[in-house]
Amino acid sequence: MTSDDLKRAWYVLHTKSRFENVVNEGLLGKSMEVFLPKITVRSKRKDRKKMIRVPLFPGYVFVRTDLNPYEHVEIVKTTGAVRLVGNAVGPVPVPDTKIESLQIMVSTDQPVATGTVFQEGERVMVVSGPFAGVVGIFSRYQGLDRVIVHVDILGQFAAVEVDTEDIEKLPEILT
Repeated sequence: MTSDDLKRAWYVLHTKSRFENVVNEGLLGKSMEVFLPKITVRSKRKDRKKMIRVPLFPGYVFVRTDLNPYEHVEIVKTTGAVRLVGNAVGPVPVPDTKIESLQIMVSTDQPVATGTVFQEGERVMVVSGPFAGVVGIFSRYQGLDRVIVHVDILGQFAAVEVDTEDIEKLPEILT
């Protein structure tokens, strides 16, 4: 691969849980171009009504690189970095227009809604709230920010209603 083959592009870097800021600072310290989109949300802690800045995409930061071997190694050996997101061929670049759109979205004071779209029949786990640890099947959306999860036990099912933000899709390897 010659230097002419290397073109700078944005890539998604998967991080350890809650290590987005550590990775962001680590890459900035290595003089790399990095983008960690953050939004302002109300704290979920019951004892506070405070607005906090959180990553728009938890577990991910964007890094601009030409993927030359030296930079690639420097990126993945950053404390908290897991891997560059891609496929069997290698890391997949993110179009500049999408990064520019994200930069515009997070630069305003307007609220940005986020979340995962669940499909009926997907296996999910309740990760917080009174039903934390329950594994079930996503059934449907139930009004504003609520979902129904079915739990199949002994050939029968029980359904629970939880906040959308309290569930996560289970990786296919666990389903």
